[in-house]
Amino acid sequence: MDDCNIFETLGQVSSGEAGVIFRNFLRGSVRQMISEVMAEEVNELCGPKHHPNDSGYVRAGSSPGRVLVDGEREEVVRPRVRQSTQSAKPREVQLASYRAACDPEQLTGQIIQALASGVSTREIKNVKPNSPGVSKSNVSRHWQHVGQKFVDEFRNKDLSKPNWVALMLDGIRLSKDQLAIVALGITSEGVKVVLDFELGSSESAEVSKDLMRRLTKRGFSCEQRLYAALDGSDALRLAVKEFFPDSVVQRCLVHKERNIRSKLSKKHWGELARLFKRLREVQGRDAALEAVKELRGFLKGKNAESLKSLEEAGEDLTALQSLDVPNTLHRSLLSTNAIENSFRNTRNKLGRVTRFRAETDQATRWLSFALLEVEKGFRRISGYKELPELIAALKRGAGK
Repeated sequence: MDDCNIFETLGQVSSGEAGVIFRNFLRGSVRQMISEVMAEEVNELCGPKHHPNDSGYVRAGSSPGRVLVDGEREEVVRPRVRQSTQSAKPREVQLASYRAACDPEQLTGQIIQALASGVSTREIKNVKPNSPGVSKSNVSRHWQHVGQKFVDEFRNKDLSKPNWVALMLDGIRLSKDQLAIVALGITSEGVKVVLDFELGSSESAEVSKDLMRRLTKRGFSCEQRLYAALDGSDALRLAVKEFFPDSVVQRCLVHKERNIRSKLSKKHWGELARLFKRLREVQGRDAALEAVKELRGFLKGKNAESLKSLEEAGEDLTALQSLDVPNTLHRSLLSTNAIENSFRNTRNKLGRVTRFRAETDQATRWLSFALLEVEKGFRRISGYKELPELIAALKRGAGK
């Protein structure tokens, strides 16, 4: 995936749109996982590419193919395998995984059950009773192996080695009943790393604390105070403060602007955007407070709820500027766009996963795969050369 050039583009999308885009990305992830499963089945039949076995199966190139993902056809490259026979002409072998991926009635159930932990042979037989190979859960085993590989890779990252500077948390709704809180860390060198996620029905205190608890258990810590950019959820803020009491919490200005805009008449949106742009660009605490004062004056008398929303954020609106760091860091650190853009900018993998079964770990497998893919396109944050100044300002005892 070559999306490095567009991950730098800031996007402002609603949380609902972010959820749709993320589900679309997952659909593309399923398509890629189908290719992974087919490749694994070929390895099992023929042996490793440069060390073939003596089973009688040989690789025979590839050809265009089409599979069904959530009821829609998707183009894939289909590997071909031949088997030696008594006759002079080898016999073409149809891969069980490709056959399952082409079945309009069985594919969705096959993927869901195979990606879920603890899938039984009996259940696979019920899904696809007349297919040789599948009756012995071969395809299911491939799905389990491939899916678990991504979960293990994602969750086994050692988080104790980098010097972490910043943490971003944002919630992305996957369906009516499931939401994922995603954590992204930034190192002292400006490298972005997707750290972990936690599934729940909402951004509750318990779900947020479970995520923070797992991060710290895996070694996430800071030599200085932690800088945290959050989407405005009280539960997220409380969870961060419980594990990092002296952290500096910055309210995501994109979320805040979006929230205030939803309460204002459209005729005021242009001026609101100008004022928030000024707030994002000014440097230093005094200038930031002046920008907030101007925002407050603009909203006063226009809409009581919008003014209440602005006042609710308090000092979290200007936390970064209060550290008196160069405003070249503002683009990356005044919002949680580093998370949302990751999903917004993968439109080449559009699609839609229409259901996530909460009783299985389906979403965990797909999310692990999707987030690992997203991470491949990450670049260092804008203004990373000024991070030493942020670290100095975050030294314990410095500032407030």
